[in-house]
Amino acid sequence: MTQPTATAPPTRPARLDSLTGLRWWAAFAVFAHHMTNLAPLPIHDVVGFGKYGVTLFFVLSGFVLTWSARPGVTAPTFYWRRFARIYPAHFVALLLAIPVFYSLTPDPAQGWVKPVSVGVLLLSVPVIQGWWRDPVLLYSGNPAAWTLTCEFFFYTLFPPLHRVFRRLRLRGALVATALGFAAAFGYRVLVWSHPESWAAQLPLPVVRLSEFVIGIAIARAMLSGWRVRIAPIWVFLGSAALIGWLTTTADRPAAGTFEAFVRVTKEEWIIFACAAMIATVAWRDLTGRRSLLRTRPLVLLGEWSYAFYLVHATFLYTARDLLGKEPVAWSNLQWYAALLVVSLAGAAALHYAVERPLERRLRGWWDRRREATAAIPAARTSDAPQVREPAAADGRHAGTVR
Repeated sequence: MTQPTATAPPTRPARLDSLTGLRWWAAFAVFAHHMTNLAPLPIHDVVGFGKYGVTLFFVLSGFVLTWSARPGVTAPTFYWRRFARIYPAHFVALLLAIPVFYSLTPDPAQGWVKPVSVGVLLLSVPVIQGWWRDPVLLYSGNPAAWTLTCEFFFYTLFPPLHRVFRRLRLRGALVATALGFAAAFGYRVLVWSHPESWAAQLPLPVVRLSEFVIGIAIARAMLSGWRVRIAPIWVFLGSAALIGWLTTTADRPAAGTFEAFVRVTKEEWIIFACAAMIATVAWRDLTGRRSLLRTRPLVLLGEWSYAFYLVHATFLYTARDLLGKEPVAWSNLQWYAALLVVSLAGAAALHYAVERPLERRLRGWWDRRREATAAIPAARTSDAPQVREPAAADGRHAGTVR
């Protein structure tokens, strides 16, 4: 990604619908990864990289929030809008997940079913389960919702982070991007070299913060005029080549080689790939070029992607409870298709019955409350007695400074 002399981006941020389409593929990648627990394919090692769809979500979150930020939006308003956007669907998905992942008498053969514990389940209500590394706590309630702990942490930090980043110009934003990557790589090397250190015990919201900050910095750079020459297709092909290389070469390369370094830091290279995808796809929209990600079906799926992410594991493990785990085979593609259809139907229902209407109502309630609060001082001012100041001897207003 370089700075050519192509057309500069618009001074006012535009809609980047291709990023919505890209968000769908991130959700689908996570779905494909989780499907290996029900119907693994012969390429399950490659499909397993779908878990990094979460990485794309985190980087995209920082980018989109920065891109769409408007002056005059207070921190309380921002927090409420994020709550209205995220929480209602999460709470309903949690209620749907509890009967699937919890039981008063769990079967030891069903490792995903945990004994009912009110204390553990309650961690999911305020979305704080991601602050623990213990899998019983981390995956409490709806197992997919641990990522929301990270998101809520990111949202909490966004207003102060945005105040800092909006002062940056192009060079400062690019430096911030480089520092974000340096922090991510540095953390990975530290944990690899000292696996028993304090760094290895850091909670995931702190560990994953660099991904969110990188998204903020890239958006700030593009808003400051950064131009991205590389076409998205080359980033997609490069990412596929990286995954292919990681799955086909030796797991234990010679120590001290670049190959060993890449393997140790593979998660950070994937962060780089995700950031490059977002930047190139966003630039393609800004320059008005054709994008398959901007087609209406993919944008619609992207709008459903959050609800899809919340419910897909519930449907998947319901199927595994009823049918058991399938052996590795290409014929399992039929299960991918079947669970995809079922999960999409559930996602659409959650999106249209809960996510959209409740977000609209909660935001409307907040806006009306703000307007009513703002109207009180104005009403008091208008009701106060008006006192005319005496005119000066020369006819000018007495308060005028000559």
